[in-house]
Amino acid sequence: MIIVKANTNAMPFIRPAVSPSIDHVLSRFLRNGSDTFLLIWTLFVMVLSSLKASKKTPTPQSNTALVLTGGGARAAYQLGVLKAISEWFPRNDGIPFDIICGTSAGAINGTALACYAANFRLGVKKIEWVWRNFRTHQVYKTDARSITGQLIRNLLPSSLIRSEQHAIAVLDNAPLRHLLGHLLDLSRIERNIERGFLSSVSVSASSYATGNSVCFFQAIPEISDWHRVRRRGIRQPLNFDHLMASSALPMVFPASRIGQRYYGDGSIHQQAPLSPAIHLGARRILVIGTSDMRNQIVDEPVAPPSAADIAGHLLETVFSDSLRSDLERLQRINQTLSLLSRGEQRKVNLHPIQTHVINPQQDLKQIAAPYYTSLPRSVRTLLRFIGVNRHSKTDLLSYLLFEQEYCKELIELGYADGMEQKQSIMQFLCD
Repeated sequence: MIIVKANTNAMPFIRPAVSPSIDHVLSRFLRNGSDTFLLIWTLFVMVLSSLKASKKTPTPQSNTALVLTGGGARAAYQLGVLKAISEWFPRNDGIPFDIICGTSAGAINGTALACYAANFRLGVKKIEWVWRNFRTHQVYKTDARSITGQLIRNLLPSSLIRSEQHAIAVLDNAPLRHLLGHLLDLSRIERNIERGFLSSVSVSASSYATGNSVCFFQAIPEISDWHRVRRRGIRQPLNFDHLMASSALPMVFPASRIGQRYYGDGSIHQQAPLSPAIHLGARRILVIGTSDMRNQIVDEPVAPPSAADIAGHLLETVFSDSLRSDLERLQRINQTLSLLSRGEQRKVNLHPIQTHVINPQQDLKQIAAPYYTSLPRSVRTLLRFIGVNRHSKTDLLSYLLFEQEYCKELIELGYADGMEQKQSIMQFLCD
């Protein structure tokens, strides 16, 4: 089904006031003997104003989806890219995406963006402010007592504590729920859908009971639930339980309960990260990731991995490998469809999906390493037990470093990468 965006946010066409012709101004100045410089300056201003008036406002294509992947603290990079994109559209325009799909930390960014869909630039600024002022204690408890208590609870048998307190995790992310509740009014999502600023928003989580990747979504009435092998889509009003579940990094943060089942980070069982956007009606998908997807060749000898190296490698695999595979699969499908006529494509109910992927052009673990000392002392002590110190360059640190100095650098990196790709991104969104 093709979802056509109700463009209720389009600026009304206002015909510019009729200004005197250049010939008229020229004759008037010559008749009055005005200063030559003033004449030239006036003509220049008129020509410049005419050029500005004739400049077209970019119009995003319909059925465009924004997919934000997971990555913990790395998701600050996504705000940098979005900040660049927001500057290319008029200040008061709505979001240039019909569909927003997020996973893990990307789900939080995407849901926040959906809350401010009526004003894209303002929404990005508000979310950016949060990332620029982040402290680790706003995401998970960092005092020594809380960390020690959490570790002890993990070691105790389940019969000694209540079941809802026995979700296995190294860190307690209760502060994140409090922060989200303070910052976001999730009721605005439905209003923005009703007003035509969005057609759908989704949050993906992984079910520990079934092993399915579950996409919880809010959308226009025409979109129905779906069920495929190991993945399904369920229409539900999004709430903070969905966000906490989607961002519950395995073993790092506790699973979150939705209904009668527990869910964890959406990237764990997500074998087809582009699937939610396609089911929600996307014809083109802009993906903002958090991993360097270039093939890296290491010639120098490599030391045996520490526990932190292994954990970081697992997280990197969870967040990026399935996206690589899904993009390759979609490319092959597009190539096959290109051999069919449009009529034949309609018969098989398939159509080409365009994609554009933006990922960091630098290694984020290299960026994270100098900011190790900005972590609270208790967190540094915990990390030392698994082999992380001030000289470590591990992916794990780049996921857990919710500190403003590091987040600011990621935002700047994302902004630079976005500006570097301005022409290709705008061509993708508007042509």
